[in-house]
Amino acid sequence: MDICKHFGANVRRIRRAKDMSQEELAHRADIHRTYLSALERSGGRNPTIRVVDRLARALEVTPGQLLDYSHQGTSVR
Repeated sequence: MDICKHFGANVRRIRRAKDMSQEELAHRADIHRTYLSALERSGGRNPTIRVVDRLARALEVTPGQLLDYSHQGTSVR
């Protein structure tokens, strides 16, 4: 899987596990909701390291967890 698609899938998985809407996460990360949607949906966006950091902080995970391939298909505790 492409790294951007994998990143988007991890963001979506973790966000849902935390019962957070896209709007809430976008607000917490100070990014536009449509940008977050594009990141999660298709991996068509290539986030900067700053965006990765903002999302990780908003989700209360490490940036590495958003990029970690070993978490594919597993839930967050």
